[in-house]
Amino acid sequence: MATPRVSFEFFPPKSLEASFRLWDTVHALAPLAPRFVSVTYGAGGTTRELTREAVSTLHKATGLNVAAHLTCVDASRAETLEIADQFHAAGVREIVALRGDAPKGSDGFTPHPEGFANSCELIAALADTDKFTIRVGAYPEKHPEAASAQADIDWLKRKLDAGASEAITQFFFEAGTFFRFRDACAAAGITAPIIPGILPIENWAGARRFAQACGTSVPAWLDEAFDKALRDDSHDLLATALCTELCRELIEGGVEDLHFYTLNRPELTRNVCQALGVTPKPALNDVA
Repeated sequence: MATPRVSFEFFPPKSLEASFRLWDTVHALAPLAPRFVSVTYGAGGTTRELTREAVSTLHKATGLNVAAHLTCVDASRAETLEIADQFHAAGVREIVALRGDAPKGSDGFTPHPEGFANSCELIAALADTDKFTIRVGAYPEKHPEAASAQADIDWLKRKLDAGASEAITQFFFEAGTFFRFRDACAAAGITAPIIPGILPIENWAGARRFAQACGTSVPAWLDEAFDKALRDDSHDLLATALCTELCRELIEGGVEDLHFYTLNRPELTRNVCQALGVTPKPALNDVA
């Protein structure tokens, strides 16, 4: 089995304790020589400044290839592009461009009066700057707001045509879900790489709620497996085994890159990566 290239997603800390957890996560995963690491934006742009600070600090302190999330939410075009310029000035050359989630309690996404109406407009503007490699989100199962699965694929093609070079999927629980999506994208004329997003399950109840919120289907066998694991006090063992097997199936199906949603908790991600043959590189062990 080929060894995959890996990348990791972090979220910016909102407290001193969370800052220590982020740095512990970075210290644990940086030796695996990720292709890139990304830092998220909160819903409604709530962590915009925290994201900018975390991205800048990560890039300077670790030398990792850091990709900053950037959204269309609650900012004008000028303000959004100014944030992109700040990322570039800090040495960041990669952006994950997203429409973004609406603020909590709102009725859904509403464009800023002077902002980007959607992710395609944001991607096109970023591409025009010729400063960044741009990645976008993809949905192997229908996005809750999409009219159909095909509409999701059509929109993904528009985003790639607007200037993005790769897509990262929402997480899923079965390899067949990704393969069906990959085949449908190829049939639609999409040739850009599509990277599977992997969620190591730190907490099954939380992962299940997350899945329901974003339209990820939960197989009955998975519910049953975690119910039994919780009774037997073997949750983490099951989570590691299932995530490793999912990744193996993807690699055997031709996948070369895996993107892990770490939730700033590195243990399961590190264990899965090492089970897949992604081992620490000595030169990266001195991350501050």
